[in-house]
Amino acid sequence: MAKNKSLAKIKKNTIDKAESRIRELQENNEIDFPQDYSINNALKSAWLKLQETKTTNKKPVLQACSKTSIINAILDTVVQGLNPSKDQVYYIAYGNKLTAMRSYFGNMALAKRVANVKEINPEVIYEGDEVKIEVKNGNKYVANHKTKWDNQDDDNIAGGYAIVIFNNDRPDKHTIMTLDECKQAWKQGKTYGKYDGTPHDKFTGEMVKRTVINRATKPLIKSSTDSYLMKASIDRHADTSTAYEVDQEIEEEANTETIDITNESKNESKNESKDDEEDEKMDNTKPLQEEEEKVDDEEIDYDDINI
Repeated sequence: MAKNKSLAKIKKNTIDKAESRIRELQENNEIDFPQDYSINNALKSAWLKLQETKTTNKKPVLQACSKTSIINAILDTVVQGLNPSKDQVYYIAYGNKLTAMRSYFGNMALAKRVANVKEINPEVIYEGDEVKIEVKNGNKYVANHKTKWDNQDDDNIAGGYAIVIFNNDRPDKHTIMTLDECKQAWKQGKTYGKYDGTPHDKFTGEMVKRTVINRATKPLIKSSTDSYLMKASIDRHADTSTAYEVDQEIEEEANTETIDITNESKNESKNESKDDEEDEKMDNTKPLQEEEEKVDDEEIDYDDINI
């Protein structure tokens, strides 16, 4: 009974406050949502995800993370039109700060929402495939790709590409990456190469597809919205994530733990890989305090709520 009362209090001070702010934005015509997007469903699934999400210290994020950061994470989820139940967003603890991180499912959903994208088709290139790449107006594109059934082997991958098709007359966007470029993106994460049997080892083809999708969609997302609310949410995601790697680590943990990312040095990329690797240098995050910061006892500084 005491636990239920505590959860009810936390919900009142986080989910309910976020919902109130969202309704206010709607009433003031400051935000629009797709017709098929249910705010209530997104908030309910966010609440369920938050209850089962823990830091790597096994502490519930609802206790370990500040109330303001929890509210902002919820707002970022809804403002971007994402749904946690569809694995479009994950909640990650950075020290005592909770952040909403888009998965590659989320990147695809958001690109369709803000960039008039119709579909995104990823494909793996295997050694022995016949691939013709041409350049038009400074942009590379796959003019022809022929493969054989015998080539389909994850130990035989040379690279991959994603083709973004738009709803209007805009030309298709082709994003092409070699396997080495994909591996450079994976190295930005915490687990790649640290032990055998990671998702990159077991499902290399699928990981390549996810990587080219992320690289293809991120520039579209970051350049296609004029909404300051949406831009603020997108920028917070870009400033703090190595989203691809987070996807895989959470998938391994069956969505029951988050990754508490600590001091890892990152080299700033000089080319397009910036959009894919999200390798902007992060401040070192302090470990969670020995005594948990109780979210239901915390006073909210409403000036810190960013939406």
